[in-house]
Amino acid sequence: MSASKKTRLSVLDLVPIHRGQQPNQAIESMVQLVRATEKLGYHRYWIAEHHNMPSIISSATVILIKHALENSETIRVGAGGIMLPNHSPLVVAEQFGTMATIYPNRIDLGLGRAPGTDQLTAQALRRSRRDSVHSFPNDVKDLITYFGPEEQQSNVKAFPGVGTNVPIYILGSSTNSAILAAEMGLPYSFAGHFAPSQMKEAIALYRASFKPSQFLQKPYVIIGLNVIAADTHEEVEVLFAELFQQFLNTSIVHNKPFEDLSPAEQEQISSQMGIMISGDQDAVTSQLIDFQKAFEADELMVGSYIYNQEKKIRSYEILKEAYLSISTH
Repeated sequence: MSASKKTRLSVLDLVPIHRGQQPNQAIESMVQLVRATEKLGYHRYWIAEHHNMPSIISSATVILIKHALENSETIRVGAGGIMLPNHSPLVVAEQFGTMATIYPNRIDLGLGRAPGTDQLTAQALRRSRRDSVHSFPNDVKDLITYFGPEEQQSNVKAFPGVGTNVPIYILGSSTNSAILAAEMGLPYSFAGHFAPSQMKEAIALYRASFKPSQFLQKPYVIIGLNVIAADTHEEVEVLFAELFQQFLNTSIVHNKPFEDLSPAEQEQISSQMGIMISGDQDAVTSQLIDFQKAFEADELMVGSYIYNQEKKIRSYEILKEAYLSISTH
């Protein structure tokens, strides 16, 4: 993290439900985490839409975003993201316009073109029989219009929504989303936390192709990544095994305990787990420096999926301490 580039640090939450938890307990854990990370000075807190996954309860994403907003004071809260194939842009505009009215200057809208689930569930969610994945660029344009000034509206308007100017971010894990974000002059958030294979190419393409807009004068890159930070390396190893199991629980292909996987299966899953920063504070600091030398992200969107709530919050504390130690040099 160079002195010339100030990088923001933010939180990504899938709102997992861990062993022995009831749904209300998982939601209370989310509230505790948003309060803790707000106190630590994290910039924003995003919740991701997923469906038909027993270990993740962020399906009604808008409701959880509203709950996080009403249980915090200053941190920005938003969607990382809302999967547009599942929703009418008008309804999304009405929902986020309402939240922006209640909580001005605190709401973000990250948009994805994937359904956030398996194929059968996607069919059950799909708002029409047409392939709404391919209508994604037009849906984004519709949302920009709905949030824009009165004079730019058509006969159909989002009330509330008009004039709220809710910030829109394009989410993605491929060059397609990078091209769209660059063409529209919007910030781009890459899913390095689960699909980093095209990250370098996509970010380079976004920056090279970026067209200044009313929203943004220069490219703005957010990169999602995972973190496991603890006070000792031994504790990190234990926490990594737990994260590995969490990943298995959300996988369609693998649905068995960590210890029952063959070495080849463990290696396959590890390669799909995305970018991981892990270790004690010194190790995390070193990895942050190396990562920023390679990618120069404007913002890091970090998920720490640790079962124990105190250890999860401690992971975010260590990451923030590492971040501050770099920022002050």
